[in-house]
Amino acid sequence: MSSSSASKLLVNGVSASKVGVPANTQLTALDFLCARFPAVQREVWLKRFDEGRVLNAIGQRIEPAQRLLSESHLHYFREVSDEPTLPFKAQIIFQDAHLVVADKPHFMPVTPGGQYVQQSLLVQLKQQLNLPELSPIHRIDRETAGLVVFSVRAQDRDAYQALFRLREVDKTYEGIAAAPESSPLRLEFPLTHKSRMVEDVQFFRMRELDADEIQDGKTTNSETWIDCVDRLDGNASAMPTVTSSPPALARYVLKPITGQRHQLRVHMNALGLPLMGDQFYPVVKRAADELDDFSSPLQLLAKTIAFYDPLAGVARRFESCRALKFS
Repeated sequence: MSSSSASKLLVNGVSASKVGVPANTQLTALDFLCARFPAVQREVWLKRFDEGRVLNAIGQRIEPAQRLLSESHLHYFREVSDEPTLPFKAQIIFQDAHLVVADKPHFMPVTPGGQYVQQSLLVQLKQQLNLPELSPIHRIDRETAGLVVFSVRAQDRDAYQALFRLREVDKTYEGIAAAPESSPLRLEFPLTHKSRMVEDVQFFRMRELDADEIQDGKTTNSETWIDCVDRLDGNASAMPTVTSSPPALARYVLKPITGQRHQLRVHMNALGLPLMGDQFYPVVKRAADELDDFSSPLQLLAKTIAFYDPLAGVARRFESCRALKFS
C-alpha cells in the first residue's frame, strides 16, 4: 500500500492522521507517540496499536515495540472516549461530482479536534456520503453556524483552495451585537476595520496588536467590511440588572477580506461591539474544554458564499437556510 493510499484509509469516517518521525530516532513506535503526544495516555496508544490503528508510511500495521530508525512518518487514527453528542445535524444544500456544500449548526466543528471526532461535520459527511477523500476547502469556527464548502476529490482540492488564496470568493456573514451607540467609539457604518492579529497567550484566543507592538513594518494582516443593517429589540435577549437596562441590539453584515482565525469576532470586539453569545471575547466565559451551553449560541452565521467554479465553468452562489435567533 502506498503512502497516499494509507492517507485515504477510514475508520468510522475518520481519516488517518500523519506525524513525521525525526531522522535517526532510536525510540520505539510507542515511546515516540507518547513523547510526541503527551496528552494521550500510554494505555490509549496501546489500544490503538492492538486495534491496528497505527500504521507506517506505506500503510502497514506497526507494533508498539518496533523501532522507528527506518520510518519517515506514521499514520494513526484519532478517537475520543465519551465523546459528547451534539443534539443537531447539518444539512447538505448542494452536491455534485466536485463539491459538497453543507449548512452546519452552531457548536459543530468542521474537522475533528478537541473533544469532538465522530461529531465533527467532516466525519459525519464522509460516513453519510461514503466520500473518503472529502475535504473542506475553507473553515469556519466551531461556534459559528452556516455554510462550509468541501472538495469531493483530492485532485480537485487545490483548484478550489486557490480561489480563497487569491481572494476570489465572496463571503457574507450575519452577526448580532449591541447597537452602534453602545460602543465607546464614534462609529459610522459601513466601515472597514483593519488590524494586525496574533495568537493570544491563551492559545484558543486571538488578539490585535497595538501600534507600539508592531516591529516588522507589517501593519495589518486582517481586514473586514462591516455594515449595520437593522435595529432589533434587545429586551428579549438580555437579562436586565438593578443598575442597567437591556441594551439595544442590531444586525450586522460582515464581509471578511482576509481569513484570520476568529477574525470577525475579534474585529467586532475591537469596535466595542462584541457578538452576542461570544464565550471568548471580550473575556473568557467558558474554558476551551468546558461543555457548551446550547441555549446561548454565538450570534454569527456564514450566510452566503459565491465564486466562479473553475471545474464546472459556472458561477456558484449558496445561501444558508439558517437564521440567527436573538430572542
